[in-house]
Amino acid sequence: MPIKFTINQKCSQTAARLGTLQTTHGEIKTPAFMPVGTQGTVKAITVRELEEMGTGLILSNCYHLFLRPGVELIARHGGLHRFMNWNGAILTDSGGFQIFSLGGLRKLSDEGVEFTSHIDGSKHFLTPERVTRLQNMLGADIAMVLDQCPPYPAEYAVVREAVERSGRWALRCKKAHLRDDQALFAIVQGGVYEDLRRQSAAELADLDFPGYAIGGLSVGEPKNLMYEALDWTVLKLPPEKIRYLMGVGSPDALLEAVRAGVDIFDCVLPTRIARNGRVMTAKGYLPIRNSVYATDLAPLDEDCSCPVCRNYSRAYIRHLLNAGEILALRLTTYHNLYYLDNLMKEIRIAIAEERFEKYYQEVGRELIKLYGGEV
Repeated sequence: MPIKFTINQKCSQTAARLGTLQTTHGEIKTPAFMPVGTQGTVKAITVRELEEMGTGLILSNCYHLFLRPGVELIARHGGLHRFMNWNGAILTDSGGFQIFSLGGLRKLSDEGVEFTSHIDGSKHFLTPERVTRLQNMLGADIAMVLDQCPPYPAEYAVVREAVERSGRWALRCKKAHLRDDQALFAIVQGGVYEDLRRQSAAELADLDFPGYAIGGLSVGEPKNLMYEALDWTVLKLPPEKIRYLMGVGSPDALLEAVRAGVDIFDCVLPTRIARNGRVMTAKGYLPIRNSVYATDLAPLDEDCSCPVCRNYSRAYIRHLLNAGEILALRLTTYHNLYYLDNLMKEIRIAIAEERFEKYYQEVGRELIKLYGGEV
């Protein structure tokens, strides 16, 4: 088996669950957050630093790696793990979201997607079969099917067509998948329409994939609609299979999704906002560039034990940011990833000790107030 997912404990009051995901490149305790290494690197962080903070699974993107440096070059290195010198597990996204976000730069048909590179304007055509083969060549532990991700808002007929096409493409990806040491996950679509979410989940469940992603959320819809769509979807997914919510990374959304029964997550949010000088703390977002922190000798987060908070002040990091020093981005990025990793550890401990609902009420409610905007 390319992966083995074991549910070790379930919350008696919610759908939250504690699990273990065993891959060829190590074991991941779930619920877990995946840092995003789109182009073969998590921005501003080395793989050794990721290992240091306990990261076991990262995400890279087939679309971006296909365009640059090319999947053939990565394959000549022996695959993506060796190319980027990463010993942990890797999940490669098919690039469906990126392709469909190109708007006028792509043409869609049942056969596949023709698109114009955002890098150099070159033309490309990707089919479900080709995307699957490319991910086979990359050698990630987990690959994703090619899907059609509709925007928000979108009319019912548009979302229904995306659901139907994504289902057909999922079957084609499964037939084209060749690696016994790589798991292929399906992606549920359906927008914020309950019947389409249930239809997509049920049809993909019948195809018996080793894992299921929930896509098409965190694309602009209100959070309450996202949480409703999560509930509809989870009810139709096989309870023994791992569940992956794509593109969600704010602390409040992670807690809500764990409560709904989701196991793994990814998002560019923690690294992106770090590069803009904003960090996550127990008291909400901290805009460290603001002048009020110019002489502040406190750490970024007094409740955090990461190396950044143990060794550097707000005033120093603000100075680095304003001076354009690269170290600033490394420090804010490290802290944000550590913060989310520690949050997931706290969630796992709360589930294991059968007090997750209490943790949600005491900690989660406050995080919802603090982080109620971005996902």
